[in-house]
Amino acid sequence: MVTEKTPVDSRIRDALLAITAKGLPLTHDRVAHEAQTSRRTVYRRYPDQDALRREVWTLLSPVGVMRGDLDWLLGGGLAETFATFDGNAATMTAAMASAEGRAIRNQQSAERVAYFRTLYADSLGDLAEPQRTQALAVLQLLSSGLAWREMRDQWGLEANGMAAASGWAIEALLKALADGSTPAAV
Repeated sequence: MVTEKTPVDSRIRDALLAITAKGLPLTHDRVAHEAQTSRRTVYRRYPDQDALRREVWTLLSPVGVMRGDLDWLLGGGLAETFATFDGNAATMTAAMASAEGRAIRNQQSAERVAYFRTLYADSLGDLAEPQRTQALAVLQLLSSGLAWREMRDQWGLEANGMAAASGWAIEALLKALADGSTPAAV
């Protein structure tokens, strides 16, 4: 991840977002061309394609995502997350629809699953599998880029409206689970 803030670093970050917004595969050559810098400069900062994808993920996600607790998520984290997505709407839209965007999201799958399992551990108590994983999948979806895209494109919601809707749904689901309701067994 780039920590310094030089003009070339800014150009590279802008290039990463622009390439992702076009739905194109992230390659060092493409990033170098778009950033008007050398391939070697890009490799120095991002040694492989995974590093390029991690940086795009970082650029599209607010600080605190996959670090905050449930109080953070429901107390403003959802609004912050959706507002960050709104701020990068073109890139987020392409990232939700392109093969490269899927690769960026999938690269974070293990970390995301671990985070949501920890985030909701106390709320789900001793809920057994497979219902536990089913509930976690829905809870995660409610705070995801996919939820953002659909609430934005289909319903015309902005960040605060999305956060209110998702927060309500998360709280309703957690209450239902606490009351003993569970997803139907498959």
